[in-house]
Amino acid sequence: MAEQTISRRKFFSWLGLAWGAFAAAMGLAATASMRFLFPNVLFEPPSTFIAGFPEDYAINKVDERWKEKRACWIVRTNEIMYCLSTVCTHLGCTPNWLEAENKFKCPCHGSGFYMTGTNFEGPAPRPLERFRMTLGTDGQLLVDKSKKYQQEKGEWNDPESFVRI
Repeated sequence: MAEQTISRRKFFSWLGLAWGAFAAAMGLAATASMRFLFPNVLFEPPSTFIAGFPEDYAINKVDERWKEKRACWIVRTNEIMYCLSTVCTHLGCTPNWLEAENKFKCPCHGSGFYMTGTNFEGPAPRPLERFRMTLGTDGQLLVDKSKKYQQEKGEWNDPESFVRI
């Protein structure tokens, strides 16, 4: 068998190609590693917000001004005000307030809720949740969505689940 010889020029061409492939692979690995240092982050509005003065809300009405932006309804009765979550307790759809029928109706599976948030029809297993609501020092309503109150646990009796007017 005859020995094959490689010219010096061919050797350095292959060596350059190998180093180029190695550098490209390292660059790709570094780029992929840097991706983990800058993850995608969801920016959400703060969980607390000022909802205005109690006088801004009509008595015995469901106010929908915060439905889209803050995912809650504010309800005012003669004696109290409370903030209901817009998340159906069945599968998480957003019910609609039907003023003519005086109820919340979920478009996904037909769950119905009274103005109080109590479920009365459809597959929803429990009432809507309330968010923490207090009066600030300036007399404005403060809503804290990080604290939820569930009726079936008796939490609707908590003084922070509603504001007495």
